[in-house]
Amino acid sequence: MEDIDRIVLPDEEGERLDRALVALGGGLARSEVQRQIRAGRVLVDAEPALQPSRRLRAGERILWRVAPEAALTPRDLGVPVLYEDAALVVVDKPVGLVVHPGAGTTDTTLVEALLVGRDLPASDDPARPGIVHRLDKETSGVLVVAKTAEALASLQRQFAERAVEKNYLALVGGVIAEDEGRIDAPIGRDPAVPRRMSIQAGGRAAHTVFRVLSREQDRTYLLVRPLTGRTHQVRVHFRYIGHPVLGDDLYGGPAARRLGLHAWRLTIRHPVTGDVMTFEAAPPQDFPACDYAALRDSDLAAM
Repeated sequence: MEDIDRIVLPDEEGERLDRALVALGGGLARSEVQRQIRAGRVLVDAEPALQPSRRLRAGERILWRVAPEAALTPRDLGVPVLYEDAALVVVDKPVGLVVHPGAGTTDTTLVEALLVGRDLPASDDPARPGIVHRLDKETSGVLVVAKTAEALASLQRQFAERAVEKNYLALVGGVIAEDEGRIDAPIGRDPAVPRRMSIQAGGRAAHTVFRVLSREQDRTYLLVRPLTGRTHQVRVHFRYIGHPVLGDDLYGGPAARRLGLHAWRLTIRHPVTGDVMTFEAAPPQDFPACDYAALRDSDLAAM
């Protein structure tokens, strides 16, 4: 159905916002109307009206940017929650779980797990409510999701401005000789394999820094910080320098039980309070031992 833009009539004075919109909603259920209100899709006099119970006043202008009802089914998957408040939820995404529906994807998704008992704000894509960043299906670790329209806008801005600090743990093939390094190589869609990315002269700028945590005979354990957020950035960059991530079939990594990539720490500013907050997902049990307490206190900003 089309967006709705109308003025509240005198005989509608005092009507609840959700009830008024149900009458205009072309058959949408009241629960869906309420979800769209809480997601910030309804403006009253140019301001988001986030309370379904809000009472209307004659002369107010209602603008409802109607989002199609996404084909998402809430599913209780037991995803570990690291932190949650009224503005956001932070989870430890398991290996094998897709973040959101996409082209050719029919798997159960993290979004569906988070819709159990929560309202997530609509984004430009109805299948991605609350999503501000993503992890690949086989990557585990910290992921933050917005629960309000205001939080969504704030977090999107932080990611766009590279104000978010992301730290990954990675197991890569071969032995990297230097203790620290930086990879600067532009990334674009691989014309030969569309689902894969590659280093291309005309690609988008991409920068990754890393520190060696330990070495074994045929692999290196790393702390990795992507300074940009390109698709598959860590995987593409380490393939480029001849050390693909373990278990990465798409980019030629050595065989392993799982993809050797874990989103360990994420630092953001809280979208409401502005406080700097760091969230951490415990490293997988099959990753090498490391003095993570010392690593937390080290000068990571120098990377």
